[in-house]
Amino acid sequence: MTSGERTFPSEPAPQPTNAPIGAATPALDPMAPAEADAPLDAAPAAIGAHAAPAPAADPEPAHAAPAPAAEPVAAPAPAPEPDPEQTAGPARPDTTAEIDVAAVERKLTDPGSTQSFPAVTEERIDTDSTYDAGTSTSLMWGARSDVGCVRTHNEDSYLVQSPLFCVCDGMGGHAAGEVASSLAVETIARLAPHEADPARLAAAVEAANAAIIEAAENGLGKPGMGCTATVAYIEGTSLAIAHVGDSRAYLLHEGTLIRVTHDHSYVEELVDAGEITADEARVHPNRSVITRALGSDPAMYADHFQLNIEEGDRLILCSDGLSSMVPDADIEAIAMQSPTAQLCVDNLVDAALAAGGGDNVTVVVADVVDDGRMRDLIRRRRRNILIALAGIIFALAAALAVGAYVVSSSLFLGVHNGHVAIYTGVPESILGIDLYRLYDETAIQIDDLPEDTQNRLNEGIGQASMDEARATLSQYRTQIDADRTRAAQNAAAIEGSSTDADDAAGAEAAGTPGGEA
Repeated sequence: MTSGERTFPSEPAPQPTNAPIGAATPALDPMAPAEADAPLDAAPAAIGAHAAPAPAADPEPAHAAPAPAAEPVAAPAPAPEPDPEQTAGPARPDTTAEIDVAAVERKLTDPGSTQSFPAVTEERIDTDSTYDAGTSTSLMWGARSDVGCVRTHNEDSYLVQSPLFCVCDGMGGHAAGEVASSLAVETIARLAPHEADPARLAAAVEAANAAIIEAAENGLGKPGMGCTATVAYIEGTSLAIAHVGDSRAYLLHEGTLIRVTHDHSYVEELVDAGEITADEARVHPNRSVITRALGSDPAMYADHFQLNIEEGDRLILCSDGLSSMVPDADIEAIAMQSPTAQLCVDNLVDAALAAGGGDNVTVVVADVVDDGRMRDLIRRRRRNILIALAGIIFALAAALAVGAYVVSSSLFLGVHNGHVAIYTGVPESILGIDLYRLYDETAIQIDDLPEDTQNRLNEGIGQASMDEARATLSQYRTQIDADRTRAAQNAAAIEGSSTDADDAAGAEAAGTPGGEA
């Protein structure tokens, strides 16, 4: 087994006696993910899914499917209240129940039928603490999912549906994990309550478990496919959480990052037992072994609890593609330094990718913001945008003014049509726009000047003033005239020397013997 594979233990984790039972499979048509900072109360629902569900294929799944459920029997007596110090769940009944859609619907409308299990997170955060945040709150959110640097397809899905958030990490391989996670977010979106009720939120997660199992039995996806689910519902100062698997929920409160969910994994049990540290768990060879997941057992149940939150808190949901690659201390630092929810999402995903991106990484962030503060924030953003635009316009105007001054006040000598010319401006171009214009073309031919002067003229010779430019041109004319005079003198001298030589040769020839008439 490679470290990246998600597996179930050989024996399912213990389950409660009144575990919920299944729900019908919803149609698979995931919507496009919404990944922008926006007020949540105005944002439309968005489901992030990164591969369309596909029919089951012949190859065997990455992990074996659990044994089929036995025929239903009379429900046993309720299990005793579990010990909060235990990492394992209450005793498992001898039989499991068949999928019963009606029972699930009754469960959703009757939250009292859901047994409440003490949240392990009570040791991580004071669930009884009260924050005086008032009742006028809104949310700013951001979301992003990335395939990572190693995997070839994305099995994660996420849900943003005001004010409901969810991250699901699929498992089971291609055409399986993404089917399970997509089906989970669709079922949760359809059945989740419209209030921060953790019991009913857990019931929606458990219905998603039944839907995944039923889908596999009906040939959709692959047998044994499954996913994690970490779901949050924010209502005023209340945060309801339902959780299964090793995806996580964090809460950034007053600069401190608090992990509010407990991983259902083998390495988390080792951490709880004091056998390894949290840092060792991140690199443990069995870190991908999870002890509870959707799709593994019809009697699966979801941890659920409620927390009090306040304005300024930041909720982070993520798949283990983040938590397995980035330490909690770094997540805290990034969350503290990111001013907006979407920027926080992007920075966290980028950190996971920079650390190797060994798995799909999905992050959803929701900021609790007071309505008045949000309006002030929007006004400040608009004002800052206007100030920035005004600054840009002023800078452009100043640049144009400086450019116009430079063009009008600077001079240089150059070449035009093979002649020396006077230009105003500078011999440069910006974005294809010449910063000079022709002022005067002289009769001086560049070929009449020395080669080094020609090269300098082709590049442009700056002049301090028009008088200096005309003086330089006068020097060129004088130099050309002098060169021409010197050349003429040299030619005449050469011609005179040739004539004298011819005369001498003729006289010498006349005085030789035999030269007389």
